Amino acid sequence: MIERYSVPEIKKIWSLENKFRRYLDVEIAVLESLEELKIIPKVSDKIKKKARINIKRIKEIEEKTKHDVIAFVQSIEEITGKEGRFFHYGLTSSDVIDTANALMLRETLTKILSLLKGLNESILKRAEENKYLISVGRTHGIHAEPITMGLKFLSWFSEMKRCEKRLEDTIEKISYGKISGAVGTYSQIPPEVEKLTLYKLGLKIEPVSTQVIPRDRYCEFMFSLVMIGEGIERIVTEIRNLQRTEIGELQEPFEEGQRGSSAMPHKKNPVLCERLCGMSRVLRGYLLSILENNALWNERDISHSSVERIVIPDASELTAYMIKTLKYIIDGIVINRENIKKNLELLSGLIFSSLVLNKLVEKGLMRKNAYGIVQRNAFKSEGTDGFLKNLLNDKEVRRYLSEDEIKGIFKFEHYLKNIDYIFEKVKNEI
Repeated sequence: MIERYSVPEIKKIWSLENKFRRYLDVEIAVLESLEELKIIPKVSDKIKKKARINIKRIKEIEEKTKHDVIAFVQSIEEITGKEGRFFHYGLTSSDVIDTANALMLRETLTKILSLLKGLNESILKRAEENKYLISVGRTHGIHAEPITMGLKFLSWFSEMKRCEKRLEDTIEKISYGKISGAVGTYSQIPPEVEKLTLYKLGLKIEPVSTQVIPRDRYCEFMFSLVMIGEGIERIVTEIRNLQRTEIGELQEPFEEGQRGSSAMPHKKNPVLCERLCGMSRVLRGYLLSILENNALWNERDISHSSVERIVIPDASELTAYMIKTLKYIIDGIVINRENIKKNLELLSGLIFSSLVLNKLVEKGLMRKNAYGIVQRNAFKSEGTDGFLKNLLNDKEVRRYLSEDEIKGIFKFEHYLKNIDYIFEKVKNEI
């Protein structure tokens, strides 16, 4: 990940230093298991004391071997004496790589899950604060019926809580290792070694491994990140839309000293929201790359490796960055109540048309006829403040509705009666 969008706590997980430390963790756990099963003599304590991760030396060896796991193994053998001959005993490279990957994938998702929970707390707080703040709802970009600003935030919260659940499920699905040898048949060491090793590492046993863990698990991992990106994109797209000059209901934070344009000093652009939209596109692209890794040749080819080395660390950091940035936006978001009120009243009551329609139907008018009457009065009122007046003066309407009944329709309170119910529904799902 480029430094501009780097997240140190995720970057550290996928650093070379940490990767080889996880390799060492796996190798030591295998040695301990082999000892317990009396397959090899007791060597693990001595190897643990002597083993060190030397990135420089690993790279030097890899220059010759063109194989990073062999380079890692040789670098440990060099410093562990005669006991080092049992290091990597009975293993294939992917026993170490994929089992270590499971540890790093799990750690990554655990950290991302923690960040996501913090974001969701912020979104829910905004939802509660604006629970009854009536604003105009829009469909197809056109004013529809009133909703509340709190419902917007609640909808976002509900989606991101599903992302939480998806992450929790994915942590379970990727927490699988394998110590089953070159093609998954335990040809060099018995299954008991795998059972003991993975127990020590807190991982589950892959039911049917080849040389590798099946890559559908990695697809699940990437999909869970992409869906977080999708949820974030939906949120920030709405904020961008509502920050437009002619709407002006929401605005992302704009700090003192910040500049919006090199040419136009008046500008306050939704640059963070736009950035996150772009990042979501990158995440979607990464998903395609990971999906294409699923169909490997026979018991394994290595076409997946280069993709995973690039995509998994990048996608992990990108997702964490997006979550942290959105939390900053939500925590500092500006809600312009004056513009919300102005936009709500922009059509001078036309947004009550569906209530008028249903009231006429209740009074006995056929729906088709009622629709035509309301539409005629609505269209006649466009660009004026005359919808209520036109209805009061319409003889067909007055045959069914009194003046008080018509005026009683034009109240925003009608749209608040079920807000508590919707909030309660969401809370019951948490």
